[in-house]
Formats: sequence, structure tokens, C-alpha cells
Amino acid sequence: MSLIEAVIPLVVIIGPTAVGKTELAINLAERLGGEIISADSRLFYMGMNIGTAKPSPEDLSRVRHHLIDVTSPTEPWSLARFQSEARRAVEEIYGRGKLPFLVGGTGQYVRAVIEGWEMPPQSPDPALRQVLVEWAEEIGPFNLHEKLAALDPEAASLIDARNVRRTVRALEVIFWTGRAFSAQRRQEGCPYRLLMIGLTRPRTELYARIDQRIDRMIADGFIQEVQGLLAAGFNPQLPALSAIGYHEITSYLQGEIDQQEAVRLIKRKTRNFVRRQANWFKPDDPWIRWFVMKEGVTEEAALYIQSEGGWILPRRIQKAGE
Repeated sequence: MSLIEAVIPLVVIIGPTAVGKTELAINLAERLGGEIISADSRLFYMGMNIGTAKPSPEDLSRVRHHLIDVTSPTEPWSLARFQSEARRAVEEIYGRGKLPFLVGGTGQYVRAVIEGWEMPPQSPDPALRQVLVEWAEEIGPFNLHEKLAALDPEAASLIDARNVRRTVRALEVIFWTGRAFSAQRRQEGCPYRLLMIGLTRPRTELYARIDQRIDRMIADGFIQEVQGLLAAGFNPQLPALSAIGYHEITSYLQGEIDQQEAVRLIKRKTRNFVRRQANWFKPDDPWIRWFVMKEGVTEEAALYIQSEGGWILPRRIQKAGE
């Protein structure tokens, strides 16, 4: 479906970790009669609540949410699976006369939905993948990432060097097809009437919020959450448990580092992650209307959505929000 033909509206709320996306999205969805689709890949997993800053039960009760707690840490979702389920949710929400909101900081997942990516068609090649995994073990994740950067700089710039699984997948596609991984991310066009809202804060303020959030996670029982997952038999090498925070707390529980060092690493890696998030959504992107998170931002964003500066909502959704 072309952008001109698109009739389903979709509000996308993006921004860095800890900027306040959940708060704004819930306030707007309440005001405008909407439902929220999570585009945070860490929120898929049941039992991973504190370390992912998953919305509280109270927040989840205020507005209907989708794609949260949909799978076990042992069963990671592919990007293609997320794209399919997110699009299904958008259609179902709109079909009920509600306004869909796609909310999250995982840029790859957001782009896959709104740009209509067609995923590389190659199925996993177990033999090639095993060779690449063994290569990673031999030379280390950072050296493996450098190999990817030499072959496909664009793909490497969007993959954390510590994320061996994604580095291996990109190299697998490159070696199997003889083409750059980034070049195979075909797009079929945006299927929605799209409105993108970006949230920002001064960097020093954002970093302070990150530190406060992580300290609060520890106080709220993050260490006990990870203990519970390990006691339940979840392998710490699972991709889900390699997420920032879970890996460091696991290292602490296994006696590799002390608690103070674990917290320090979580804060540092989260700040680095924020800088990588910025690669997906640029301040000068003409499709994004940026708002500074401050008092009154809900009113500003709501007016933007309902005005000609954003779009004119279909009548049935305007009524739903009245």
C-alpha cells in the first residue's frame, strides 16, 4: 500500500531510554482513545520486569498494551515475527475505533514496521552459523565486529559490538548471498498515515534519570529477579539474558564482579546504548516532530496530533477521544 493510499493512522513515539516515552504514550492514549503497541524488544519476555523497566501493573491497567509478555526468554522473537504481530495489532486497534500508538526505543523494530521492510529471505544456515560462532569465540566479539565493519560499515554501525548474535547473523547473510546485509533490507513503503513524535531531554538530565532508574531497579529487587530467572533454569547465555543489566547482574551473582562494579557497568552501557539509539532517529529528520519532555508536553503533543500540524483524525477516532 502506498503512502497516498494509506488510511490507517499510526502515532509513533520514539526517543532514548529513560526519556519518558511510556508516561507520554499512556497520557496521550488515555486522552485520545488509543492503545499502545510496544516496540521495545526487551519487553517481549515474561519474567523480565524490573530490569527492562516494564510498565507497572497500574500503568498497564490505564491503557491497553500489546506485545508485552508475549514469549519466554527461551523463545526470542525475530524481527520478522515482531513486524507481523505489530502490524496485526495496528489493524485490530484501528478496527475497534481506537488510535494505535507504536512506542519504543528499539529503532530497528520501529523502522521495520513503519517503512515496510522486507526481511532478507535467507533461512538460517546452521553449519555456517556454527563456524561464525566458533570464529567469534576464537577472535572475540570486538574483532568479529571489526570484520563486519570492513564488509558492511552501515550494518556494523547499527549493531553493538557486544551483540555477537546479531553480528553473526549479519555476517551469515553476507557470506551466504555475497551482498551487504544492509543492502538487503528492502522496503515496500509505509502502509500507514504516519505521525512521528520524538522525545528529548538535555543530555545531562537524561543521564541523571538513567542513573536514578538503575539505582531504583536495584532497590526494587532487580538482583532478586535475575536470581529467580537463573534458579528457574534459564541459561545466562540466552539472547534475552544478554540484555544490558541482566548480563552484569549475572556476572555479579556468579562472583565475577562485585555489586558496585555491576551497577557501574550497567549505567555506562546504558549511556552508550542511548548514543547508539540516536543513529536511528536524527534530530534533523523532517518526518519527526521533536518535543522536549517537560511539564505540559502532553497538551502540546495532543494538540499537534489533532491539528493540521499533525493530521486530522478520522471522525470515529476523534469521537473515541472526546
